[in-house]
Amino acid sequence: MMHYIWVAIVGLLVGSVAKFFMPGRDGGGFIVTSLLGIAGSFVANYLGQALGWYKAGSSAGFIASVVGAMILLVALRVIKGL
Repeated sequence: MMHYIWVAIVGLLVGSVAKFFMPGRDGGGFIVTSLLGIAGSFVANYLGQALGWYKAGSSAGFIASVVGAMILLVALRVIKGL
């Protein structure tokens, strides 16, 4: 349980960093950016474990989480047509 709480806390910071590297008019402001960071952290964690980069119970690194959030930000822009 603490693992997921830690992933969510790191995700808040990750969303801000991802938005810094990919500025633009995405809408939603801080809340959407934070949610993208949290989701990106979970995506990076899942993909890292699936690819064998991380063991079960370990979390994704900060850089991997930022990359995961950036991937989701690109996907959001494609879906919204921005």
